[in-house]
Amino acid sequence: MANIKSAKKRIRVTAKQTMRNRMIKSRTKTVMRRVVEAVGAGDKNAAQNALLTAVKVIDKAASKGVYHKNNAARKKSKLAKMVNRVSA
Repeated sequence: MANIKSAKKRIRVTAKQTMRNRMIKSRTKTVMRRVVEAVGAGDKNAAQNALLTAVKVIDKAASKGVYHKNNAARKKSKLAKMVNRVSA
């Protein structure tokens, strides 16, 4: 256990940031799963709507620093390719 005041604060801050990041990542994974499920069901409209939501959530996570911008772009691209295959 830390004895120095600043170290104790760092522990508290890190715990709070970790919780926030975990919540954001969980939300991102959930919306990505909804896109995959809609694509699997072959529902074009549901897949497109889910993709819009997913892109918004992924962009928000990237802007908060939870994901690197290239990682976010890769996730969005992967989902968009899935949805486009259903559309074709």
